[in-house]
Amino acid sequence: MHMIAFDSHKRYTAASVQNMEGKIIKEARIDHGRGNIARFLDQWDKGSPVAVETIGNWYWIVEEIEHARMRPRLVHARKAKLMLGMINKTDKLDARGLNILQQTGTLPTVWIPPLEIRDKRELPRTRMVFAHERTKLKNRIHSVIDKYGLQDKFTDISDIYGKTGRKRIGECINLLPEQTRYALETLLHHLDEVGQQIEKIEKRMKKYLVPTKKRSC
Repeated sequence: MHMIAFDSHKRYTAASVQNMEGKIIKEARIDHGRGNIARFLDQWDKGSPVAVETIGNWYWIVEEIEHARMRPRLVHARKAKLMLGMINKTDKLDARGLNILQQTGTLPTVWIPPLEIRDKRELPRTRMVFAHERTKLKNRIHSVIDKYGLQDKFTDISDIYGKTGRKRIGECINLLPEQTRYALETLLHHLDEVGQQIEKIEKRMKKYLVPTKKRSC
């Protein structure tokens, strides 16, 4: 059995491999690419723990670890740094430090959801991206309406993006100068596209996501 730790970055991972007594067996830089991490791990005992920090691209790294039949351990990066207290940090020191915490049984880890859940999480995350984009587009449209003093055209409408509101916006477009009219029409078209994508994602979420049952107190 070995102890393996990864200090992963955007384009490469610094790896440190130790035996159970803490002796460093190998240290290497693994350039990122599908299969590279799995191939590196293939030379060590199956089932060995592999510590990797919670960086933005950890999904595929964990998949490679699992594919190599190793045991991924997702590290709480901030807690690990505080525990190690390294001042002159390097990639090697980070990886070695994680293995020190593994050896002492103090490695701060977080739950790794299974692949199916990791995959499904992309649906609400992507919906959130589109929802933010929708808000920005609506704010920009409001800005155009306010800039040209057309607010009074919508005082009797609670939602200017509803059926009646959109009809009213269409009537107001002709009151705008040429380039502003074109810009507003483009914003409205993009808003419709974003709304359609949100609807598609929500339908998929209803199909594939199961509501969590409430726990009784």
